[in-house]
Amino acid sequence: MALSEFERKRVEKVMEAFMERRRPPAHVRDRLDFVWRLEGQSVSLYEVRPLMDDASRIVENPVFKATFVRKSGRWKLYWQRADLKWHGYDPHPELASLEDVLQVVEKDEYACFFG
Repeated sequence: MALSEFERKRVEKVMEAFMERRRPPAHVRDRLDFVWRLEGQSVSLYEVRPLMDDASRIVENPVFKATFVRKSGRWKLYWQRADLKWHGYDPHPELASLEDVLQVVEKDEYACFFG
């Protein structure tokens, strides 16, 4: 089941605040930026940049994915490994809120999200 309209608005508010803190300065955004998407019950963040050998092509590299599990009322946090599959983030596989997810992502203790 998808998020309610109230939950979607809350996610938008939280993610916009996160983007304010994490986005690079405006003069750099044509070379490096971040975008986020809400799909169903999952929030994903992507790094966006032009290809090194063809600046006309833009690539999106996943940073993290967090999925809300309604049954538990918690968020599951995932990161994408070199095998291009999503894996649970073992130090903190589930968190109580999206704000908690973003704190873990920003701290990035094991360099899984921003390297």
